[in-house]
Amino acid sequence: MARRGHRPSQTQGNRPRLWGRHAVTAALANPERTVRKIWGTREALSSLSLPPVLPVVYADAADLGRLVPSDAPHQGLVAEVDPLEDVWLGDLLEQGATDDPERPRPLVVLDQVTDPHNVGAILRSAAAFDALGIVTQDRHAPPESGALARAASGALETVPWVRVVNLARALEEMAEAGSWRIGLTGHAPQTLPQSLADIGPSRRIAIVLGAEGEGMRQNTETHCDELAKLPISGKVESLNVSNAAAIALYAVTVR
Repeated sequence: MARRGHRPSQTQGNRPRLWGRHAVTAALANPERTVRKIWGTREALSSLSLPPVLPVVYADAADLGRLVPSDAPHQGLVAEVDPLEDVWLGDLLEQGATDDPERPRPLVVLDQVTDPHNVGAILRSAAAFDALGIVTQDRHAPPESGALARAASGALETVPWVRVVNLARALEEMAEAGSWRIGLTGHAPQTLPQSLADIGPSRRIAIVLGAEGEGMRQNTETHCDELAKLPISGKVESLNVSNAAAIALYAVTVR
């Protein structure tokens, strides 16, 4: 996974703290993640293989609860980490060029999706369907955090996450690399399965999703090759963005 440039921590000057077994063990297993310190119960730590240079603090559940937000399900493990280094879009697209040409992996593009639980859940779905990565705006996306890592269930460490300044320019770069950009919106004239029926499996799909509530911005829509909607019933107005991303990734995978 190509990464360059260290991203300053966005947690008010502190390193992010991750909690929960999946998030912490995935961080320890990621060679590109620097874990600075780990706290845990004796039971939770006994099952881990820890490097001897890593500072370890044994603590009870109540002490761990004071290290994380109230009621956070820490499962006996808390880790302090450095933020991951930046992933550059050009590097990610170049990496994607090595995919199976008959079955390129999809991209997920998020237009100002700011809820860490949603972004974490989307990372998890992206890992489940072997997406090439996710792309967000730098200033309108959540920072790495324990809540996001917990929702991602380890996928924060395995799915490349590109943060860009200009999302429209990033979509143009994807098109130049051969990606077909499909924006999901409820006012689209056709459904996603209908859109995918006309696109061969050898074309990389970039799924573009808008923010919770507001949807995609107009400028983002104009940088999509086409718009599509999910074929949901009229009993609900829309789906949560993380649910929509999972369904779209499945549809792209099985097309």
